Amino acid sequence: MASHRKSRPTGSRVAGIRTPALATAALTSVALLSQSANAAPEADDKPSLEEVEKKVDDLYRQAGSATEKYNGAKEKTAKQRKRVDTLLDDVAQRTQKLNEAREELGTFAAAQYRTGASTPDTATFLLADTPQDYFDQTQLMDRMTGRQKVAVDDYITQQSETMEKRQEAAQSLETLTESQGDLKTAKATVQRKLADARELLSKLTAEEKARLAAIEKEKQQEAARKAAELARQQAEQQKEQEAAQQEAAQQHDSGSSSSAGSSSTAPDSSYATKADKALAFARAQIGKPYVWGATGPGSYDCSGITQAAWKAAGVTLPRTTYDQVNAGTTVPLADARPGDLVFFYDDVTHVGIYIGNGMMIHAPKPGTYVREESIYYDGESSIHSVVRPA
Repeated sequence: MASHRKSRPTGSRVAGIRTPALATAALTSVALLSQSANAAPEADDKPSLEEVEKKVDDLYRQAGSATEKYNGAKEKTAKQRKRVDTLLDDVAQRTQKLNEAREELGTFAAAQYRTGASTPDTATFLLADTPQDYFDQTQLMDRMTGRQKVAVDDYITQQSETMEKRQEAAQSLETLTESQGDLKTAKATVQRKLADARELLSKLTAEEKARLAAIEKEKQQEAARKAAELARQQAEQQKEQEAAQQEAAQQHDSGSSSSAGSSSTAPDSSYATKADKALAFARAQIGKPYVWGATGPGSYDCSGITQAAWKAAGVTLPRTTYDQVNAGTTVPLADARPGDLVFFYDDVTHVGIYIGNGMMIHAPKPGTYVREESIYYDGESSIHSVVRPA
């Protein structure tokens, strides 16, 4: 007799739930747990505020380095372009002279053709009406041959010099193309570094920005403290030097003392006069924005303002920090005087003009303005050297 009970499903049940449903739920739970596990490291991967600050500072420094490379490439490109223009003008003038020499040779050839001129011989003598006619023709041929020789020599010389100048112009054009490529690369690097810095800062919350500002304020306070300490050291050193000079003056007679005094103070007085003019110019630029590659008058980068300041004092400085650091006499930091140039970082990519008491005027970085600041603004270890430019 057949059973009337319904057959049991082949799939087993657990707590009233079929196995396929349990598997789906389990897989969902695993996926959610996996997502949570993956999300946690992302939160942990967020850089700390100190790391962001260091990264931003590094990016600005790299942008500063690229800016100096841009300044150097720009200056080189300008000089090379001027040289190319001069060479091309020279080539044009020489080509004109070459054409004139060629035309002169053509004139001689045409004259010979018209007169049937050739080397005088017996036939020419027999065809001449009189011996005087033969003599006149011979003299004419001699003169034409001499002038032709001069014209040929001139043509050869003009042709050689023109070809030489054309080759020189071609090489200069090639160098100009390379300089323009370096300029383009440096510009792109600056823009990329600045964009990366802005992107990092844009991701900070208001609270993080406030904390970052507090950290910056602490750095400024420490820099000001070190500047004051240097000012005290320099004041003490100055007193010791003055005392030593007074003692030396007392040990000599008035004549030798006067002579020694005039020889030692004259250079100092000359430098101080120039430095005063440079500093007066620099102070007048305070508040103007930093713009990379700018040399004034509305904006400056770091080497742009030092160059412009000393130009106002009648001293010509190179364009870049790399060259400015070699444009004078290196002096110890303790002996720094107003007007001296203070250079920063191992790669010498920043510069300011010293105003005394551990302070300087400089154009710091994008987003800032020309300002007075402690030479320790980025720590004592960042100071590379001090150079007296005149």
